[in-house]
Amino acid sequence: MSANKVHIFDTTLRDGEQVPGCKLNTKEKVELALKLEALGVDIIEAGFPISSPGDFESVSQISAVIKNATVCGLTRAVQKDIEVAAEALKGATRPRIHTGIGSSDNHIKYKFNSTREEILERAVAAVKLARNFVPDVEFYAEDAGRADLEFLARLAEAVIAAGATVVNVPDTTGFCLPHQYAEKMAYLVNNVKNIDKAILSCHCHNDLGLATANSIAGAIAGARQIECTINGIGERAGNTSLEEVVMTIKKHPELNLYTGIDATQLLPMSRLVSETMRMVVQPNKAVVGDNAFSHSSGIHQDGFLKEATTYEIIAPEEVGADTSKIVLTARSGRSALAYRFKNLGYEFNRDDVDTLYGCFLKVADSKKEVKDEDLKALAETHLQVHA
Repeated sequence: MSANKVHIFDTTLRDGEQVPGCKLNTKEKVELALKLEALGVDIIEAGFPISSPGDFESVSQISAVIKNATVCGLTRAVQKDIEVAAEALKGATRPRIHTGIGSSDNHIKYKFNSTREEILERAVAAVKLARNFVPDVEFYAEDAGRADLEFLARLAEAVIAAGATVVNVPDTTGFCLPHQYAEKMAYLVNNVKNIDKAILSCHCHNDLGLATANSIAGAIAGARQIECTINGIGERAGNTSLEEVVMTIKKHPELNLYTGIDATQLLPMSRLVSETMRMVVQPNKAVVGDNAFSHSSGIHQDGFLKEATTYEIIAPEEVGADTSKIVLTARSGRSALAYRFKNLGYEFNRDDVDTLYGCFLKVADSKKEVKDEDLKALAETHLQVHA
């Protein structure tokens, strides 16, 4: 396996499903899991088996049908959780147990009423138990974004020695700035003596809108797994957006990183998740939003019509979109108007367009967007007057 591959760990079916009102049934989870595998996702976090009979069944059924991707089940550092997850993953070709515990002093004190030493012991015991069931064990150090660096390094070293193959460094509250998250990863790379025996993973939340930036910063600093969701869904402000990290890596070859994702499936996958989970994608969402390839400013439209790359760093077809859109508003210019008329079958010369432009602006000032039917009405009126 190349040292430059960033493994994509998709948690749409687990962390993403924690959005209120977005609960999936087992059939929907299985269908989405198959699509995620076809997309090229390396690891599918299928659920939290002990949380409910439905989640157990979903993890079990996904394990039975997924053949290429790793199927992962989440647990707490609790014996029963791990045993139940192992049972749910029995049919998986590549099973992974994802277990862990809080690592920040805030979590240790208030959530667990514990001490650092007790947390270390519980973490090691959980990983050792999970390794009895599966060869691939991921450990999450919850709230690592606010954890003491020296303790986080001790914790990582201990769980790797216990058999963890992946160490997840979650910015659980979305607190870190990109340089802080990168420094955290770099510290682990340089101070955990057995770090070469495990993959470091980014799991960033979007509370401050920094999840994608933090994940990319983490990968630059040495992480080789990014945990993300389609459309960046997840509780509170969401998780790292899969499509954003994939396209950022693709568009920056100087990073010398790559993923195994088929980018042409990103938009269809986004729409499928949106429809299945009944969660609308904001129009200005990067990469997959309805406006991602729309141009309405006259200056932008003119540049785009002369050369698409003046305002588009991603071609629509790269992510499975049909085409870019020229949206006509009161901010649009003559070149965009002429372009849209031509698409409708009207060949107007410069004088015609100048005349039509004044009429167009009157319509545009009264509407948010000038549609094809408005343009046809303008064109037909102009042709009748100048017949």
